[in-house]
Amino acid sequence: MQTKNSQSQSWSNSSRRKLAQRALERQLEYQQLKATLVPQRETEIISSMQRRSKRVQDLLESFQTIRNGARVIEVGSGSNGLIFYFGVPCGIGIDPLAVEYSHLFPVWQRRAATIAAFGECLPFAAATFDVVLCDNVVDHAESPATIVRELVRILIPGGLLYFTVNVHHAFYSVAARIHATWRSLGVPLEVGPFADHTTHLTPTAAAYLFKDLPIRILSQKHNVVEAKERARNTPARHAGDRLKRVFYKNAVFELVAQKTG
Repeated sequence: MQTKNSQSQSWSNSSRRKLAQRALERQLEYQQLKATLVPQRETEIISSMQRRSKRVQDLLESFQTIRNGARVIEVGSGSNGLIFYFGVPCGIGIDPLAVEYSHLFPVWQRRAATIAAFGECLPFAAATFDVVLCDNVVDHAESPATIVRELVRILIPGGLLYFTVNVHHAFYSVAARIHATWRSLGVPLEVGPFADHTTHLTPTAAAYLFKDLPIRILSQKHNVVEAKERARNTPARHAGDRLKRVFYKNAVFELVAQKTG
């Protein structure tokens, strides 16, 4: 017989799984729409991708040189991830929607090998990659903690990890749980930001994902102060914007680490 705790955990896991699946469906819908606009903005999009990739590569190389033949993987490469202009000949992108993205965005998706897989169960042996990238992914997935463990598992000793995730005031975590509860009860009310994320992490919760893992943190920061300032200075278009002035949203937590063993 299941205990109340195990029943509660089972319900929570099932709810998170459904939410992750819905987030994936919504992401594909969004990217299909975005793909129709690419021909008018292709040069602009590629330029932005190149700048983002160069910034991350420069950041990592401020700690350790990345050799030309380095094995680099991005977990959650998405429609326009870092890996496509990262400047290595053998980059790999992992995403559950990799097949769909290869058809929607062929101009840059073909610049790296992409594999359809989930971050919670990466199809690679331990200590396979010199550099592992994961840029704003885990809060859309079923198990952020499992993905983080996988990122570290596939990294070689001495290899570099680059990780980011959006972080928010704790208010949004509570609101997301309420949203998930009414959706599980069949209430047909879907709030976009909560439907697109499986969890809303605070900076403390994001850092806790790496607790007790075999890594040495080289750099760790967030831009909560900037997010608060941006919310105060942005004209409010709706109630959500006014709410951000009290409870900050969409700050970025960024971590660079080196595997120790």
